Amino acid sequence: MFTIGDFARHGRVSVRMLRHYDATGLLRPAHVDPATGYRYYSAAQLARLNRVIALKDLGLTLQQVQEILDEKVTTEELRAMLRLRRTELELAVAAAGARLVQVEARLRSIESEGHMPTNDVVIKSIPAIRVAELTATAASFDPEDIGPVIGPLYDELFRRLETAGVTPAGPGVAYYEDAPEGGGKISIHAAVHVAAPLQDGTFRVLDLPPVDRAASIVHRGSMDTVLPTAQTLAVWIDENGYRSAGYPREISLECPDNRNDWVTELQAPVIKP
Repeated sequence: MFTIGDFARHGRVSVRMLRHYDATGLLRPAHVDPATGYRYYSAAQLARLNRVIALKDLGLTLQQVQEILDEKVTTEELRAMLRLRRTELELAVAAAGARLVQVEARLRSIESEGHMPTNDVVIKSIPAIRVAELTATAASFDPEDIGPVIGPLYDELFRRLETAGVTPAGPGVAYYEDAPEGGGKISIHAAVHVAAPLQDGTFRVLDLPPVDRAASIVHRGSMDTVLPTAQTLAVWIDENGYRSAGYPREISLECPDNRNDWVTELQAPVIKP
């Protein structure tokens, strides 16, 4: 028999954790001295402790672990638990990857701060253009919410254009509006220049109105890293006495296979108060 301290060392857990497992019924001592209250464990209980640790490392709750060890969970239910846990981990990895991209972009922005040429932002007028588009909704205007929506939306748009025999006549134009349902949601318009009749079928063809005055800046790199560029544009607008009059348009000037080589123009409508 092992004392609780020896058993904890062999199992590589804390004494406090063993006491918690005892209190919850997950792993009770083999013997408790009625006079002293000291807990004692058998060598055979190390197997159960090892299973507890292994299942916990998968991210299962203590209640789930206990149900598994007590054979209250069928094989199919265990598979479902693990599939759900796999999905949760995949989402967490994807979210962490998106945050890492943003951190790296912010570091590059900090490193270059003070060296940005003042002529990076220009004021220009934007003529009316005819586009074909598809529309969808994103949870917010954050790049991690926009990216997973707009990419597939453009893929579907180009598929439908090809089926209809419509050839793009210019670059892609992404623009945004507040979604009708509110709550911070954004309506995404994935559009591309076309020379085609107006229509509202499998895709919509419409004329985007001209913009009298827009502040323009060029972003180089993946749109996952656009936030520092967008912030530079916003600061310039404020410091030069303008006021934003809507979400920026994104004009895809170059879109090679390597997303890090993309060139995108941000065009933010502005007014002078």
